[in-house]
Amino acid sequence: MLRVGSKTACMACRNLVSTNMGVRFRVPLQKLHPLSRAIHHRYSSNTNPQRPPHRTAARYFTSMSRLPMRPPKPPPGSGGRGHQQQRNFWVARLAARLLKLRYILLGSAVGGGYTAKKTYEEWKDMLPDFSEYNWVIPDFVWELSEQIDFDKLAKALPEMEEIAKLLPDLDKIGENFTFLKSLLSSGVSLGSEVKGASGLHLLLETSGDPPLKAADSSAAATQDSSDKQYKKSSDKEKIDQLQEDLLRTQLKYQRMLERLEKENKELRKVVLQKDDKGIHQRKVKKSLIDLYSEVLDILSDYDSNYNTQDHLPRVVVVGDQSAGKTSVLEMIAQARIFPRGSGEMMTRSPVKVTLSEGPHHVAMFKDSGREFDLTKEEDLAALRHEIELRMRKSVKEGQTVSSETISLSVKGPGIQRMVLVDLPGVISTVTAGMASDTKETIFSISKAYMQNPNAIILCIQDGSVDAERSIVTDLVSQMDPQGKRTIFVLTKVDLAEKNLASPSRIQQIVEGKLFPMKALGYFAVVTGRGSSSESIDSIKDYEEDFFQNSRLLRDGMLKAHQVTTKNLSLAVSDCFWKMVRESVEQQADVFKASRFNLETEWKNNYPRLRELDRNELYEKAKNEILDEVISLSQVTPQLWESILQKKLWERVSTHVIENIYLPAAQTMDSGTFNTTVDIKLKQWTDKQLPHKALEVAWETLQEEFARFMAEYKGKDQDDIFDKLKEAVKDESIKRHKWNERAMDSLRVIQHNALEDRSITDKPQWDAAIQFMEETLQSRLKDTESVIRDMVGPDWKQRWFHWLNRTPDQHIRNETKNELERLLKLHDDHTAYLANDEVTTVRKNLEGRGVEVDPVLIKDTWHQLYRRHFLQNALSHCNLCKRGFYYYQRHFVDSELECNDVVLFWRIQRMLVITANTLRQQLTNTEVRRLEKNVKEVLDDFGEDMEKKSHLITGRRVQLAEDLKKVREIQEKLEAFIEALHKEK
Repeated sequence: MLRVGSKTACMACRNLVSTNMGVRFRVPLQKLHPLSRAIHHRYSSNTNPQRPPHRTAARYFTSMSRLPMRPPKPPPGSGGRGHQQQRNFWVARLAARLLKLRYILLGSAVGGGYTAKKTYEEWKDMLPDFSEYNWVIPDFVWELSEQIDFDKLAKALPEMEEIAKLLPDLDKIGENFTFLKSLLSSGVSLGSEVKGASGLHLLLETSGDPPLKAADSSAAATQDSSDKQYKKSSDKEKIDQLQEDLLRTQLKYQRMLERLEKENKELRKVVLQKDDKGIHQRKVKKSLIDLYSEVLDILSDYDSNYNTQDHLPRVVVVGDQSAGKTSVLEMIAQARIFPRGSGEMMTRSPVKVTLSEGPHHVAMFKDSGREFDLTKEEDLAALRHEIELRMRKSVKEGQTVSSETISLSVKGPGIQRMVLVDLPGVISTVTAGMASDTKETIFSISKAYMQNPNAIILCIQDGSVDAERSIVTDLVSQMDPQGKRTIFVLTKVDLAEKNLASPSRIQQIVEGKLFPMKALGYFAVVTGRGSSSESIDSIKDYEEDFFQNSRLLRDGMLKAHQVTTKNLSLAVSDCFWKMVRESVEQQADVFKASRFNLETEWKNNYPRLRELDRNELYEKAKNEILDEVISLSQVTPQLWESILQKKLWERVSTHVIENIYLPAAQTMDSGTFNTTVDIKLKQWTDKQLPHKALEVAWETLQEEFARFMAEYKGKDQDDIFDKLKEAVKDESIKRHKWNERAMDSLRVIQHNALEDRSITDKPQWDAAIQFMEETLQSRLKDTESVIRDMVGPDWKQRWFHWLNRTPDQHIRNETKNELERLLKLHDDHTAYLANDEVTTVRKNLEGRGVEVDPVLIKDTWHQLYRRHFLQNALSHCNLCKRGFYYYQRHFVDSELECNDVVLFWRIQRMLVITANTLRQQLTNTEVRRLEKNVKEVLDDFGEDMEKKSHLITGRRVQLAEDLKKVREIQEKLEAFIEALHKEK
């Protein structure tokens, strides 16, 4: 049945509603209830095609169901069917009342559940709150609970008997406290004599052990009270006994905690190892301290022009030389990672050490992929050697220390997360072998790191020497006068206890009463017995044994939280992260503002250029240079040969004319001419010609390479690359070595070309004559220019240009006129003047009042005869234009004997053949080798950041570099801040 309003509908009506709800029943119309049949007839003729009849009926039925319904009157003639319907309704009402029982049961169940939940919450509120101890078991241990063998872990925990042994004697402590109560009742106030610890002590109390704090405060209170108020021996003995009992209890708890920490360390190592295997994928991301260290690495290389200073926190380790600061750093890192020396300076540059937790104890440099296993002595020795090499490499010639930072990361189980910077030790005197400015350089490096307002200064003081000899304390007090970010560490306390006559002096140091310097906290540590071969574990054991037996701790001069490097590392780590959380967001805002300024400058000055940094610009320039080198292979062979032939003749023409042609032609004999020419050509070919040819080829290759680079410079090329291209060109040419093996084959080719005297056709003859004419005319022009310079301006220049001759030019002009008269008289005169001819010329000049030196006469004669000879040779050359027929028939005619034309043809043919040979070597070998050299030079320059910084310069480059750096710093800072918030 289906209840509609307060009445019960018939089955047919329910069928109709079910049809509307998606359940289709096939019921004959005759069996429907009269009301249903009426509804059906009412809406079966519905003309709205958007509304199906059964949905319209159902809506009408639903609207009606909100009103109380009466059974419809039976139609006339239905007989006793009305009595049957009334009985059916009575049965339905009875069944409905019986069904109310289920609601009673349902209500009882709901009420009982609510009562049970309320009772559970009341009991839960009565239980103690264990949320403060969630740090004992990390979150990811719960996620890996199924992989951990808890039976094995339970066996590793101590038994109850062992714990009972570690617990103190409660009866004895009760007696001691009864004694203390009696003292207090006598009017002595111990609390007023116990001095509060420093701010760092309060910081340690929030994360330390409550039993240890109670023991420390009770011991200090008892010691101070016994020293000031009570002098009786019996009371003093009881107080001493109480202190010893408390100290013994404290040490027992300390050993127990160390044992539990060691087991927890092993458990975390197992978990981290499983994370490395991929069980816990979210831990594969970089750790928080690694993200922070990357930001510091980028900042160390960033040189901003907008005064954006690096104020991010780091722990700066400063101290006098050999004070033990490197040993303290090694104890914190739990490995002997630094080079060691006996009294000499070992730390020559800042070393940034990023400490973080990891499954394996390893170290790695920022710029290297090698991991050093710190559990192996071989890797430790290699790491120390590498650090020493990097330090020495960073120090420039003539210097002792360097400001260049070496970045190192150390990971291992149980290592406190922080970033430390180990600085060179402060010195008081410059010794032999050091640069004169070493002391000032160390001071400037230390101040540069300490002036950061967010840097934590870890001031290391040697406890084995007199405190008055300390230099670093004055330096630290200058940089942090209020001591708000300074932690003072007293090293070598074991030696100090032996050497000092008054141990209270140590107490004055660690309480900040001896130095004017203020500090956030004071610590006393022992870093070994002074042997470089000691392991970290042995040093820890020695430190623990020393403080356990030391009267400094037993007599209350030192507090338990102020000793051991372990407590020191915990305190420094807490201070570091506190400082990071307080300052990192402010620094991110500073770099955000700097980024906005840089982007605004770029948009205003370079709106149409992409922001390409130095590396991207270098890649662009590299592609341009390689394209220019490839263009060399597109030079045509004809162009190569033309350039080579022209340059080779310019190089050898003087030797050919002066040393071969003129000496042979002035013999005036055909046989002597040919003999002289052959001898001189052979000597020239054997000694000079091949070398000259290779020099010409190499210079031609250089000039063409430079020409192509200069042509590309004007084709929409960036002028910012000019300096780089010039350097690449010079370095490539410097590295290129010509293949000397081609010289021997070139010598043979040139010798064979010069041996050939046969001119086969008239065009070759005419080409040789043209070549000879051009050469002789060029030499004649040069000779006339020399003569004009010797004798000065002629009469036209003197009249029209108001030029005058010098006395020397006047003498040379008179000498020239006298020698020209001699040449007219002897047209076939030899190349040299006889002594009597020189005397005759000199006397003739003296007769005209001109004093002249014989040397001047010979010099003038040389130029005049040279001009006379070249003029005759050109005339003879014109005659030889029609002499090819006689040459071909071997006719002997003195006027048409053209041996000089044959010589110039031999020279010309040698030039053509040599140019062809050099062109083949250039295109087949040398151009490819030059291209290879250019690629090597570009690769070498690409790896040298200093070289790129020198060759690609300008405000545009620097602005793009700053933008890249600032964006990178801001992004990494934001990623770090996000991870920092998640860790909270």
